[in-house]
Amino acid sequence: MAASPVIEFRNVSYRVGDTQVLSSLNLQVHSGEVLVLLGRSGSGKTTTLKLVNRLVSPTTGEVWVKGQPTSQMDITTLRRSIGYVIQEVGLFPHFKVARNIGLVPKIAGWPEPRIRARVDELLQLTGLAPEIALRYPHQLSGGQRQRVGVARALAADPEILLMDEPFGALDPLTRDELQREFMSLQKRLRKTVVFVTHDLREAMRLASRIALMEAGKLVTVLSPEEFLKSTDPWPAAYVKAFGDRLESAATEGTS
Repeated sequence: MAASPVIEFRNVSYRVGDTQVLSSLNLQVHSGEVLVLLGRSGSGKTTTLKLVNRLVSPTTGEVWVKGQPTSQMDITTLRRSIGYVIQEVGLFPHFKVARNIGLVPKIAGWPEPRIRARVDELLQLTGLAPEIALRYPHQLSGGQRQRVGVARALAADPEILLMDEPFGALDPLTRDELQREFMSLQKRLRKTVVFVTHDLREAMRLASRIALMEAGKLVTVLSPEEFLKSTDPWPAAYVKAFGDRLESAATEGTS
């Protein structure tokens, strides 16, 4: 018998005024996989991500997390159990790195020695030197800030990680490096990850499965290899647009 999904969208729609942002979304995310939400701007990817930790709530339908509808869960408990990484990182500028990383464990009541040990562990895990802990965000490079953002999301050891175009603002070399580090981390930690991107190369490289979205609707869900070979119009259009480097990206991925 297959295990229950960690995240499930059950006929979820979301409307803002007269704008239908999402329509009848049915989607499951399984334990330990990287599900990439792929699509153009305005396709509903980020809204789908935000529905998981109730930054927005469905107009109709239900989102389930770990066997419970999120509408019936304490919102603080829900959000503390989910790591969240965004493109702009969102670090507190007046907090040093160590305090930024240790924020959720501190709120959760961890003792200070345990928090310090966890910060040290995560700095090492994300490839940051120990002295980074004493710096402020403005003293870091873009790549370092993004690593700190990932470390903060992992601080309380959540089962679920939500990542909204986390590498999109970085230069190509740094982005490549962080993608490789993410794949290495995922092989070790096996988090359940929902990852938003508009870049098919990134999706091919990182995904266990790719959920293609267009105009607020789920078009298809395929493995990277299936996506590359698909003759359906939308996947085929993406493959054509992104060119020849996709096959090597697919074979390098986390699945």
